[in-house]
Amino acid sequence: MRVLVLSFYYQPDLCAGSFRTAALVKELSKQNDIEIDVVSTLPNRYASFSVEAPEVEKTGPITIHRIPLPAHNSGMVDQAKAFFTYYKSAIKISDQANYDLIFATSSRLFTAFLGARIARKKKLPLYLDIRDIFVDTINDLLPSKFSLLAKPVFSLIEKYSFSRAQRINLVSEGFEGYFNKRYPKSELRWFTNGIDDEFLNVKYDSKLKSNKGIVSVLYAGNIGEGQGLHEILPKLSKSLKDKASFTVIGDGGRRQQLKDSMLGVSNLSLLPPIDRKQLIQEYKKADILFLHLNDYPAFEKVLPSKIFEYAALGKPILAGVSGYAAEFLNLEVNNCEVFYPGDDTAAKKAFERLSLSNIDRVHFKGKFARGVIMKKMANDITEFLRNV
Repeated sequence: MRVLVLSFYYQPDLCAGSFRTAALVKELSKQNDIEIDVVSTLPNRYASFSVEAPEVEKTGPITIHRIPLPAHNSGMVDQAKAFFTYYKSAIKISDQANYDLIFATSSRLFTAFLGARIARKKKLPLYLDIRDIFVDTINDLLPSKFSLLAKPVFSLIEKYSFSRAQRINLVSEGFEGYFNKRYPKSELRWFTNGIDDEFLNVKYDSKLKSNKGIVSVLYAGNIGEGQGLHEILPKLSKSLKDKASFTVIGDGGRRQQLKDSMLGVSNLSLLPPIDRKQLIQEYKKADILFLHLNDYPAFEKVLPSKIFEYAALGKPILAGVSGYAAEFLNLEVNNCEVFYPGDDTAAKKAFERLSLSNIDRVHFKGKFARGVIMKKMANDITEFLRNV
């Protein structure tokens, strides 16, 4: 049996979709009599971070096709051009082989659409892995004039894509209401994000690394409209100037806006993306790990993958989230203080409530180890493949 896996990002690229798909493919390759073709792109997540990878790579039953993309940044036009290049090349590659199943993992809808197009063309079953609800975020992330025109179009694309799938996995249980209302006939699964081995194996001293009473707070990841760091960090940094220093490691569409808003803020630093090995060293130096999502209704449904990475490290967590993410953190992660997004006064109070000590979240790590979750998902895909 042969499976086509579609993922816009794949290792060694730096993002949640890349790490998730690579872990799933690894587990899926352990199943009997399965060949896997992965169609992805050459590393392109951040313009400021590049790493070499072969365009075609074969290891055992896995063949990876990485499509080169035109140079692009985080703007909508650039992203559309990049995806169109991926779309055309993926169609061409898929035409060269026969498959038994199409699997597509998608955050911004269009990889799901690509999977639906190929599945329809080849008359094959489709299994979707949905990491975000693009249509639900349009009103929040795009200018109002554009979203009024775009939402009906994207809604049709979503309906075409999701209705074509025989089985859909949702990474957040917060998405359930949306899908039950719009796609009540969908066969749903919930295999969430998880913790990679690199973070499961990190060992920490119980002591903090703070210098002369100044607590170090670290955020690492995407710097976009969705994270809203430019809205919260400059204000929070100023209010804690005698107590904490803040560091942001990453890149994204709002990096320049964050940089501009940092003028006159002496205890907030901005650094470019780094690889995971270096990132773990930075995590070790930090006293507190910071997480934030902008105050948009759509984000009340999501469960950021960063939560799993942070929680595994044993560090105190300061999180500006609402909705399902807040519920999850309050239920599953101890020594985590949650505040309402964008509220720097509440964030300061949450900071002061944190216990400044590292803990081993043994139960959390056992429950949400990536390998455990992806093994269950690989078994589900295999069962689906054998029964469609």
